[in-house]
Amino acid sequence: MSSAAGSLTATTFELETKPDCAEALQRVEAWYHQAIIDRPPVRFTRHNAEYEVIDDADPSRWANLKARWFDEEYQIERFLRQLHRQRYLGETFPIFWPNLGPNIFAACYGAPLEFGEVTSWAEPILGSYDQPVAIDWQSEHLAKLESLTRKALQICDGQFIVGYTDLHPGMDWLAALRGSEQLCMDFYDYPDEIKALQQQVTADFLSVFARFDALLKRSHQPSVSWMGIPFVGRMHIPSCDFATLISPAIFQEFAWPALHDEVVAMTHNIFHLDGKGVARHLAAILELPNVNAIQWVQGVGLDQPILQWIPLIRKIQAAGKSVVVDMTVAELEPFIDAVEPAGILLCLPSESEEEELAILERVARW
Repeated sequence: MSSAAGSLTATTFELETKPDCAEALQRVEAWYHQAIIDRPPVRFTRHNAEYEVIDDADPSRWANLKARWFDEEYQIERFLRQLHRQRYLGETFPIFWPNLGPNIFAACYGAPLEFGEVTSWAEPILGSYDQPVAIDWQSEHLAKLESLTRKALQICDGQFIVGYTDLHPGMDWLAALRGSEQLCMDFYDYPDEIKALQQQVTADFLSVFARFDALLKRSHQPSVSWMGIPFVGRMHIPSCDFATLISPAIFQEFAWPALHDEVVAMTHNIFHLDGKGVARHLAAILELPNVNAIQWVQGVGLDQPILQWIPLIRKIQAAGKSVVVDMTVAELEPFIDAVEPAGILLCLPSESEEEELAILERVARW
């Protein structure tokens, strides 16, 4: 890796496993600003691919699923096997991001995590707002994430990027601690308590983010998490999946201020817009500062295909924001016909390297 400490740029980042890494990072950087160098960025991945099991390790190796998740050697070995058996075309990057599931931040406050095969979830523990709520800086989960990060950094140089975990502060964190159904009632019964906890958790989140960001920056890593879209500054993926259950007025009063404080601390943000329920708050989300892009997740079943969401995607583009769009290869041609390319990052599954090369050639003619 040719970058010097404190001077990492897209043009100085090199990987043996991805010889065109610098060019790909430059396309992503241009995309953040709704610009195109030679073509829109394309990431070859299936939607929710990060939740897929990628090998068939003998389960008797571990006493339980938690032991498998906490097995650092296994997690890194599994990634390395994947690293050396694929070619990273387009804006697909080799990235190891320490992962214990999407409710990891709630677990740092004492919420028990239940581990499944490909994800984990938290059990609510906040029975009353009279209970003390404090992050445990000695949490086994924080310790494991830091240990995983350090081990990956020891071997990543010139081979792959190391990212940070999937942190969900704000309203999603409180819903994990309190339970979504109960939290919906709390807006009327405990509004001041909710606002106070939102301020507290945002401050804690920024401290945790800074801790891991500093660790990664010391090793000259770009900023990247589960979405697989790196940037050389401080990149965050804000979200509020819980917003599908609340009105725009509740969102504006309770969720928006915490989101604001998250995003202003970052140089770049990609908002994870999870489905049409959250999309009812799009106008407020577009008012958040420092949000460069929206990841549109259209859902499944009747929420597919992507073409029905063209008006929403155009609305995001008209607001001066970039868009991450998941679709099938069959949808690519009609999508190209319907949407302007500026600010679009495509996420596409593929069957072969030949198909990926053909897609890149077609997108270059958009």
